[in-house]
Amino acid sequence: MMTIVLDVGETIVRDDRYWAAWADWLEVPRHTLSALVGAVVAQGRDNADAIRLLDPDVDIAAEYAAREAAGLGEVLDEADLYPDVRPALAALREAGHRIVVAGNQTVRAADLLRRLNLPVDAIATSGEWGVSKPDPAFFTRVLELTGSAPAATIYVGDHPANDITPARALGMRTAHIRRGPWGHLWADDPAAAAADWRINSLAELVTIAAE
Repeated sequence: MMTIVLDVGETIVRDDRYWAAWADWLEVPRHTLSALVGAVVAQGRDNADAIRLLDPDVDIAAEYAAREAAGLGEVLDEADLYPDVRPALAALREAGHRIVVAGNQTVRAADLLRRLNLPVDAIATSGEWGVSKPDPAFFTRVLELTGSAPAATIYVGDHPANDITPARALGMRTAHIRRGPWGHLWADDPAAAAADWRINSLAELVTIAAE
């Protein structure tokens, strides 16, 4: 039996609505913010820098709270899931593997993910833990949560620097998924190439875990 740990953004959920909501709140065209996100990703910067390019003095935490207070906060539902998520997770569970979702997300996102009733054993986010990828402490928390040995754990993510490199450093097996801006842009990066597996769909994990 293997333990499969899945990143969240652009691994199991699309980020389209997340950034569209920010663009609407900041009153800029959605394409403008989307393009800025792509630019900072290409530069290897934090994606929140896209918002800071629009307003260098912005307090992102305060704006997030203001959105919540205005009833325009974070939303996550079935429409945000990639279509391969439920079938792949169901197949992995049926094969007897343990499945955990753990990524750089807010406390609110953790609650929304749990409401989806995904066929997983546990869900955790950086907002709940107070530590974010690529900090090694995040991946230590992952192993503490799963209770599995690093060599029996596969971390799946789209961002080589945030997902693959730090997970490998702790001895985990890794799978780089080629989707979303990070997954496509960094697909040929040496860090992505260092992953044990390079996949285009979560469905491929069923065969990988069986092997």
